[in-house]
Amino acid sequence: MYIVKKKIKGKEYFYLRRSVREGDKVKSKNVAYLGKEKEVAEKRAEEIIKNLEKKVKKREDKEKEDGKIKLKGKMKKENEEKLEEIARIARKRGFFFQTARIYGGKAGFYTYGHLGKALKLDWENLWRKFFLQEENFYEIQSNNILPEKVFEASGHLKNFNDPLVECKKCHFRFRADQFLEDKGIEDTETLSIEKMSKIIKEKNFRCPKCGGNLGEVKWFNMMFPVPIGFNNEKGYLSPETAQASYLAFKEEFEATRNKLPLGLAIIDKAYRNEISPRQLFFRLREFTQAELQIFFDPEKINEHNNWNQVKEKKLRLKLAREKEIKEIRCEELNKKFGLPKFYLYYASKIQNFYLKILKIPLEKFRFRELSKEERAFYNKIHFDVELDLETMGGFKEVAGLHYRTDHDLKGHQKVSKENLEIYYENKRFIPHVLELSFGVDRNIWALLDVFYSVGKEGGIFKFPPKLAPYKLAVLPLIKNKKEFVELAREIYNQLKEEFSCFYDESGSIGRRYARQDEVGTPFCITIDGESLKRKDVTIRDRDTTEQIRVKIKDLKETLKKLLEKEIKFREAGKRISTRKK
Repeated sequence: MYIVKKKIKGKEYFYLRRSVREGDKVKSKNVAYLGKEKEVAEKRAEEIIKNLEKKVKKREDKEKEDGKIKLKGKMKKENEEKLEEIARIARKRGFFFQTARIYGGKAGFYTYGHLGKALKLDWENLWRKFFLQEENFYEIQSNNILPEKVFEASGHLKNFNDPLVECKKCHFRFRADQFLEDKGIEDTETLSIEKMSKIIKEKNFRCPKCGGNLGEVKWFNMMFPVPIGFNNEKGYLSPETAQASYLAFKEEFEATRNKLPLGLAIIDKAYRNEISPRQLFFRLREFTQAELQIFFDPEKINEHNNWNQVKEKKLRLKLAREKEIKEIRCEELNKKFGLPKFYLYYASKIQNFYLKILKIPLEKFRFRELSKEERAFYNKIHFDVELDLETMGGFKEVAGLHYRTDHDLKGHQKVSKENLEIYYENKRFIPHVLELSFGVDRNIWALLDVFYSVGKEGGIFKFPPKLAPYKLAVLPLIKNKKEFVELAREIYNQLKEEFSCFYDESGSIGRRYARQDEVGTPFCITIDGESLKRKDVTIRDRDTTEQIRVKIKDLKETLKKLLEKEIKFREAGKRISTRKK
């Protein structure tokens, strides 16, 4: 919602308006009359908005159950429309689209377009900068295809399964837990395949495709097998990047001068043969993970050199035995709930990454503890990082913090017959592992969901400047004026050396602003007649549509400060009026 000023018979009146999408168009509608004085209008607008927010919050509180909002009726329809609109912009502007669409495509495979790839690279680089700044933490690169014995040792051959059910009539196969969840069965991830089969039989659930009878639920291993060489030695596409770090641990420990903790990070592809991928871009068969494996002395799990920096910090989380989200101090989580300091330090770090680096609103973030029945077979402590995503119907997993103990190294030692013990601080032992695991593609979708908004001209992504695919756009006011275009090109060529920027001279200036808003560009630089006379340009702010004028000689420095949030937009230059007379 926003305030507008109207002049009627020479007198000024203020109104509160909001943008509403009706079909393919966005229309502005009055919410309330605010009065004749600007200060009074701003105060009344603030009160109205607060009251509306309270009403929405009250409605949501009534529908909360286990921290998840059950979307109904109009709300659900609005979120479905939002998903469709984001997907439309993603395809139209080049964020992502289905792979091999000309051949019909295949569920679970998507291609990043030029804007999506830029957004993904920005996210990955912020992740690297934030998590790999600690001493003795490094990024490595391995292979996507690994020998069968790797996954025998890790337990994936035996345990990496999803529940599958098949129609006896049309032989359509799909995930049993997702099917039951859609039917209103709760906590399906905790059910055994025997219990799922029993529920399907008792409730007489039928095939969603043809209405036929369903068979017994069975386990389906999700890994992609790959023949290696002419003898068809069996390998697999790795279902997680983590195993490569365990395979490289001994060499890296020695190469980095035998020190713990040792952090080994990998950002790479992983592959899971999902039975029935759904939720568009959120669940894929080929996807990117950013994972950090931290090897440490298990006797030191309840200590960390930087514990004092986080012990008073509150974590926003939902414990397995609690129904509500709570904010609890790290020190209390350690003393009262028994969570180790080493674990809590990195939980606090993850929370900071989402709230301070990615600028995710606090109310959209939480840790969720997984019970023994829910968590992965190799984890002793497991909290998922979840974000409240309207397009996905509530809180969804985007990352996780897992205490994997010595499960992986011990398994590889047993199968490979290679001694993976180390000698450190006068003792021999197999290190334990704390894993920070992030689904990069899920995080990208989360950014699209969280920062999507409806502006005056339609959909807009209000990405933080550090994440925006284009930081700047350079626009000559009129394309058929040679002097405008020449100066605009000159400025663009100077700026592109330091910033990711875009040049556009096609269409009216209003349409060009709208296009840049739609893809999330924070600032547009316009060259006009005044630029030729006074050697300055207009900078337009995406979020407020306000404009300032800045001298060309000061442009680079001013833009750096704006992008780093070192200066407020209104203080960065001379404000100009954009109100039509």
